[in-house]
Amino acid sequence: MIPEVIGAFGFLLLFLLLAAGVPIGVSMGISGFLGLLFLLPPKAVIAKMAIVPFELVSSYTFATLPLFFLMGQVIFATGQGGNFYEVSRKWFGRIKGGLAMATIAACAGFGAVTASSIACAVTIGQIAYSEMKKNNYDEKLIFGSIAAGGTLGSLIPPSGFLLIYGIITENSISKLFMGGILPGIICAFSYIFVIAIVSILNPKIAPPASRFKIWEKITSLKKVWELILLIIFCIGGLVVGIFTATEAGAVGALGAFLSAIMRKKLTLEIAKKALIDTMKSSGMIFSILIGAMIFNYFCAASNLPEHLANWIMGLELSPLGIIGIIIVVYLILGALMDEASIQLITLPIIYPVIIKLGFDPIWFGVMQARLLQIGMIIPPIAIIDFILAGMFKVPLTIIYKGVIPFLMIDMVTLTLFTVFPQIILWLPSIAK
Repeated sequence: MIPEVIGAFGFLLLFLLLAAGVPIGVSMGISGFLGLLFLLPPKAVIAKMAIVPFELVSSYTFATLPLFFLMGQVIFATGQGGNFYEVSRKWFGRIKGGLAMATIAACAGFGAVTASSIACAVTIGQIAYSEMKKNNYDEKLIFGSIAAGGTLGSLIPPSGFLLIYGIITENSISKLFMGGILPGIICAFSYIFVIAIVSILNPKIAPPASRFKIWEKITSLKKVWELILLIIFCIGGLVVGIFTATEAGAVGALGAFLSAIMRKKLTLEIAKKALIDTMKSSGMIFSILIGAMIFNYFCAASNLPEHLANWIMGLELSPLGIIGIIIVVYLILGALMDEASIQLITLPIIYPVIIKLGFDPIWFGVMQARLLQIGMIIPPIAIIDFILAGMFKVPLTIIYKGVIPFLMIDMVTLTLFTVFPQIILWLPSIAK
């Protein structure tokens, strides 16, 4: 049997296992292992099975993931993430739609200290919902702003999607993080712009909240000053080359602990919870990545990605036309599948195409992360929408309607990042 056919059967087995409910890491590991047995000598396959987990887990670069997870878990467990909303509410609340704008700003701030979109939506949503509800905000705007703001958590560095992309494709995580900064800021402002427009068109859905004096706004920053400094130090250190992404993760985790101690929020129980949750999250990602690496070796051995890349290159389309198709495919997959599965399954196929087309891998890494985040709120399979519906006991249809204006502006920003890749690549290009 020729390698390409074996590769096709490997993908078929993978999808069958996923459909049967087998975890994605196990599914990819089994499919890759069985596929390799048909392509390589059994001794070589067994040796590879022993080497892959050790190489991955012992990698210095891979330590970035649990360190940033720990940073986010400490801030999440101590409740400090909610302070971002309290500060944003005082700065934006008086404006029409200001509380929804504050939700976006708070998600952007909290996204800079956590690698998870879900944690971002849950943390900010718990506080923002009650505040907007109390001020008679329309429910569609409430949940639309919380869901859309949550997606910023995995774009503004640190980002779980960018970390996994960097590990699997062996690209610089530091440059990927830097590439996500400007797009994250632009997406946050684009969401605030959407809220301003819908609030002007229909003032009843987002009435102004309480007014705060300028001194009260300035003094509110005391609640988050150390976290702001931590963000600036970690990200700034990456940009100017003071430390690597792994070292930035270590600084971030230490800073989160010091902040919690300084504010007297760190107890033994909270520290234990943060550490256990970090180990659980990291262990889950470890198992997924080990399976993904095994499957990637199988894909490379089958030559299937190379043949698919050559076939796509043979289409009479411009490089931008092919990128447009890839974007549409990701958006469709995002509406139907789990985002982690999408990233790990598509990378072996799409990444060689991106390289052959001459696109910058850092640019594509950030683009893929953004596409995956948008997929988290696209109906019908939208993980953030599902979580919010379960948390607040509201119909999914309300959340689906609420995210539509934000999805529309997302199409605009995606076009902007595609046509002007310098937006993503500028900071990585000037970094030391």
